[in-house]
Amino acid sequence: MLLSEEPETEEIKSSKVDGGKGTWKHAAFHVATTIATPAAYAPLPFALASLGWVLGVSSLVGGTLVTWYSSLLIASLWGWNGNNHITYKHLAHSIFGFWGYWSIAFFQQVASLGNNIAIQIAAGTSLKAVYKYYYRDGSLTLQHFIVFFGAFELFLSQLPNIHSLRWVNALCTFSTIGFAATTIGVTIYNGNKIDRASIHYNLHGSSSSKTFKAFNALGAIAFSFGDAMLPEIQNTVREPAKKNMYKGVSAAYSVIVLTYWQLAFCGYWAFGSEVQPYILASLTIPKWTIVMANLFAVIQISGCYQIYCRPTYAYFEERILSNKSAKQFSLRNHFIRLTCTSVCISLVTLVAAAMPVFGDFVSICGAIGFTPLDFVFPAIAYLKAGRMPKGKNRRRSIQLLNCIIATCFSVVAILGCIGAVRLIKEDIKTYKFFHDM
Repeated sequence: MLLSEEPETEEIKSSKVDGGKGTWKHAAFHVATTIATPAAYAPLPFALASLGWVLGVSSLVGGTLVTWYSSLLIASLWGWNGNNHITYKHLAHSIFGFWGYWSIAFFQQVASLGNNIAIQIAAGTSLKAVYKYYYRDGSLTLQHFIVFFGAFELFLSQLPNIHSLRWVNALCTFSTIGFAATTIGVTIYNGNKIDRASIHYNLHGSSSSKTFKAFNALGAIAFSFGDAMLPEIQNTVREPAKKNMYKGVSAAYSVIVLTYWQLAFCGYWAFGSEVQPYILASLTIPKWTIVMANLFAVIQISGCYQIYCRPTYAYFEERILSNKSAKQFSLRNHFIRLTCTSVCISLVTLVAAAMPVFGDFVSICGAIGFTPLDFVFPAIAYLKAGRMPKGKNRRRSIQLLNCIIATCFSVVAILGCIGAVRLIKEDIKTYKFFHDM
């Protein structure tokens, strides 16, 4: 990307290129798929174990409420200056200008790439677990399954836009519920089979180690609420887009509350301080239910991966594909799209296979990518856009609330980044490339 490039005016002011055919239910499917993914909430019990009950529960509940509020703020900015801003970066450009556009483009790319690397590692891990259930002495490694998943995502990447994924994401949303219900049930079952006297909830390590683990956990929690695609999703929704998006976001967050909170609390209760970064790795019996949970995880993850690919695809397609007068489905455009998606997915697959350290990508992606996009930017953008209520007291309350959110989560981003960098530094000491985890 060249920072000297000015975003094209016609792109910034263009209206709903996806046709705006989706209902609020479709919006709910998309939002739930991008947020409530097993790769996002499977690490939550481990995050709680790094924070303890009080701070962990407070952070989880606070993150839920703030991101729900922030999502509604972004939805309210649809058409705020008379134009429908079809991407997150174009919305930022309309409010903050040139640097707003490129800042959001940077954060969105970090979030998208980091999220998809973490997703591909999680998918490979789940597929390997299923394989080992049927072929205990099988020779296939984690890297094989990461490549298999990448090939499947390349196939799905040929679908033209987010709206074309609506039925995929509907299946993913139901898989989210299936994964959560299965995993919560199996977690409680395993917890009851363990000698409860052996389970401890104390924070391990020195004072500095505890501090850095807590910082890292904040990044993981921020990652679990990541949704860097709200304007892109709203672009697929029919009018009234704001009202439909409000309903879709609220419905999606209902799913999140029913899944995130229960899994986080049950996982930490069942295994205490010894819970694994990916909750399924802590489960042992019964085997067939663990297989089912892993299959649900792979199905759900496949849709989330697709949505987060789209900003990268859009960037290259805007510059490479035929001009607007060309046929949308020409053979040349299909070939260029196949080439672009193949290069992108191959690079993500290579990184995921070479460095399959799930927790590292979750934390760094949450701190650097999702915290600015989902916590800081919506609060500041709403104030900058001047979309304030008329009542004086209400206006001051929202101004104060947004300033507190932007300030506090800017600090969380810094602390989460520090914790993630230290975690990566520690892992590098014992890490081998292409290790079969």
